[in-house]
Order: sequence, then structure tokens, then C-alpha cells
Amino acid sequence: MKPSNELFELIKSLSKSEKRFFKLASSLQTGDKNYLKIFDAIDKQTEYDENAIKHQFRKETFIKHFPSEKNHLYKLILKSLRSYHSDNSVSSILKQEIKNIEILFHKALFKECNKFLMRAKKMAIEHEKFYYLFELISWEKMLLEEALEDGQFTKDLDLLIIEEQEVIEKLRNLAAYHVLYSKINYVFRSGGFVRNEEDRRLVEEIANHPLIKGKNTALSSRAATICYYTQGFCQLAHGNYDLAYTKFSRVKEILDNNAHIRKDLGKRYVRTLNNLTLCLLDSKDYSAVKAIIKESRGIVGQTGFKSIDIRVSIFRNTHLAELQMYHQTGDFERGIEAVEEILAGMEAYEGKMHKEQELTFFYQIAYAYFGAGLYNKALFWINKVLNDNENTLRQDIYSYARLFNLVIHFELGNMDLLEYITKSTHRYLSKRQRDYTMEKLIIDSMRKLIRAGNVIDRKDVFIKFREDLELMMENPEHRVVIKYFDFIKWVDSKIENASFADTIKKAI
Repeated sequence: MKPSNELFELIKSLSKSEKRFFKLASSLQTGDKNYLKIFDAIDKQTEYDENAIKHQFRKETFIKHFPSEKNHLYKLILKSLRSYHSDNSVSSILKQEIKNIEILFHKALFKECNKFLMRAKKMAIEHEKFYYLFELISWEKMLLEEALEDGQFTKDLDLLIIEEQEVIEKLRNLAAYHVLYSKINYVFRSGGFVRNEEDRRLVEEIANHPLIKGKNTALSSRAATICYYTQGFCQLAHGNYDLAYTKFSRVKEILDNNAHIRKDLGKRYVRTLNNLTLCLLDSKDYSAVKAIIKESRGIVGQTGFKSIDIRVSIFRNTHLAELQMYHQTGDFERGIEAVEEILAGMEAYEGKMHKEQELTFFYQIAYAYFGAGLYNKALFWINKVLNDNENTLRQDIYSYARLFNLVIHFELGNMDLLEYITKSTHRYLSKRQRDYTMEKLIIDSMRKLIRAGNVIDRKDVFIKFREDLELMMENPEHRVVIKYFDFIKWVDSKIENASFADTIKKAI
């Protein structure tokens, strides 16, 4: 059985300061510290090699029970990280404060206990941490009971009960919004834009939910961000980018006006900026796109935006936005220039980037090379998408990659191979549970192009292809295909006998 590399991945995820903290904490401990030897050995490796470590410490007694030593080290690192990050989040601070309250209460130090409680309660209210606030109110009720027994009437119990009920209601409200967000997020994570009846029904159900459709239904700023975010997603699902931009702008406004909450919802803020970028790309407001890319990169390292997952998200979002901007403007040379930096970043974040993110990069890199006329390189990168064996997420990427693949092979002149690929693409897409009308038009047109005997016949096919595309684009849901590959500009380039890049630039 292959040795687990979980310890290796954890050690490699540590920052220099986290490693230093772990070493300092370990220096305060007494007894044997074999775990430090293992830590240093693994830290020096670029790839995990357990046999090399066993050989290195073959004369040490602890190597005989290496699995338990690894487990012990893993737990020690997590314990160290908990201590290191204990003051970095409101939740961590509130957990500590509640523990302090519990200790002081059981020692009958009620006056001191109340001071800690009021301070923690103020923090919980400011940051809308309703779960902790509910627990703090429970402690406040217990303190009030002690005060009443002592003959002190410091607070009205009825008012405290009303406050508790309000907190419970806010918790329920927030939980309900989280459920709605999870449902709409599922639609995008599984298939991209809405293209089948089931997804349409789900989006409509969410869009018409009283908490989403009603006014003033969110009982907190946190809930309001989810409300507007979900509304924005519903508009994106139907291709209504202007309305989506308005909703996501409202999310950003709420978070910008509540700095405490924004720090705690860093991932949501980053996603909101990315969704705003998508809307601006649709409206071709490239100066605004550049401004949001700059803003996104500027928050890296700020409080709430220091974690590796957020840095990966910002890297992915901003570089993809730049690539899409170059594609939409026909500036494929700059797109190719960006590829080297992107690949370096992907290597630096290896193991930290989701498969979906990698596939999206591969697709967009293929697009950049295609636009520059480097079709063999485009084929190499699109094959990295098509050859992936984890096709359970983002069916839109896989589906449109297959259509894009047809165009690449056409440009390469692989007509015999294209005949076979067209059939397999048809079989694959016809099995998808989605609206297949646009895909069928593209496949049928590609078949006609393959069978066209000469340049004149092909031009006639392209002209008819262009007319059919224009008619199809009257349905907003069918315009989604252009966001993956601009078939209209490609067909125009063939009709006008011009390059794909020049055709795009001419249309701007």
C-alpha cells in the first residue's frame, strides 16, 4: 500500500513563520523530540519519499514505529497551528472568551465573569456571530440567576429572553439563506450556466423563494450578502449580466461598509469581485475589469485575505479574467505572454488548486494559442482537458472543449480524424441532460464543412452556418456558447478570409 503523504502536504503548506512558531513551541517541551527529526527530514524533500526517511533513520529506535510517530507529529503541528492562529479570527477569540467565562463562573468570580461576558457579547454582536451570541446569552441568564439569588436586580430576565429569541430567529434566517446559496451554487458547480429543464426549475424555485424575492427579508448583514449574492447568481444563470452586476455590487457595498464582517467573509468577497469581473467582461468594460483585477490583487495579505486558499482564488480569478479580456479583444499575443506566468503560478500552487481551476486554465491557454494561429499547441492544451478522467464537475467545460476541439482539428486539416471525432462528440453531448440545440447546430455544420468538396462550397456552408448562429443567438441561453469559444467570429473569419484575431479586432 502506498504510504500516506498527508503529513508531507501539511508540512509543505506551512509558512516560514508557522514553521518558526512550531520549532519555538517544541523547544519548550522536555524529553525526546524525534518528531523534530522527522519534521526536518520531510521539510527538505521536494516529493514525499518515505523509504528515504526510513533509510536515513534506520539506526534510530523510533523508526520501528514510524506510523505512530508520523501521527504524533501531525497532531503536534495542528496543535501548534491552533495556537498560532488563535488570535487571528473572531471565532477563535470568542471560543477563548467563552472558556474564560466558564472558568470564572465555576470559581464563583461572577463580577469578573460578567466583564468578560459583556466584552465578548459586544464582539459577537459587531461581527454577527449569532451562534456564539446565543451561547453568551445563556451564560448571561445563568449570571442573572446568581445575581437574583444574591438580591441584585441588574437586568430584566424578560428582556434577555426576548433578545435570545431574536438571536435564534437570526440564526434560522441565516441558515435558510445558506441552504438557498448551496442550491444555486450546485447548479454552477455541476454544469455551468442553465441549459436543462431541471436546472431552470431549480433556479426559478430559488429566485421566487420568499427570502430571495421578498423585501427586507434578511435579518442581518451576513444574511443580506447571501441574499444579494444568490439573486446575482440567479441572474447570471439566465445571462442577465446587467442585473447580476447590480446584485453583486450590493454584496460588495455591504461588506465594504462592514469591515469586521468582510474580514470574516474573505472568500465571499473574493468571489463577489470575480462575479463582478464576469459581468464587466460581458459588457466589454475593460477599464473597469482592469480596476477590479488590481483591487483583487491589492487585498492579498490584508487581514482576512492571507490564507493560501484565498491567494489561490485571487491568482486564478485575475489571470483568467486577463486571458478572457485578451481573447475578447483579439490580443492573443499578450495572452500567450501571460501563459508563462500562469504556468509558474500553477506550479507554485500545485496541490492547492482544484481540478476545475486547472481545467479552466488549460482551456483558456488552448484558446490563446488558437487565436495566435498555433493550432498544434492549442490541441495539446485542449487535450489536457479532454483526457482528464474526473468528468463529474463542470460539464460545461468538458462539453465546450469537445466543440472547440472540432474547430482546432478543422484548422489543422485533420478531416479524416474530424469525421470520427464529430461522431463521438455527438454521442457524448446527446447523453448530457441539457438543451442540445446549439451543440447540434455546430456539429451538423462541422459535418457539412467536412463533406464540402472545395473552397466555394465551404464558403456557402459557412454563410449558412453564420445565419443559423445569428438566429440561435436570439435566445439568451444559447449565447452562452460564445463565452467558451466565439463561433460567430470564427465563422466570420472564414467568410472574410481573415485571421481569427483580426476579425475580432475589426468588430470591436
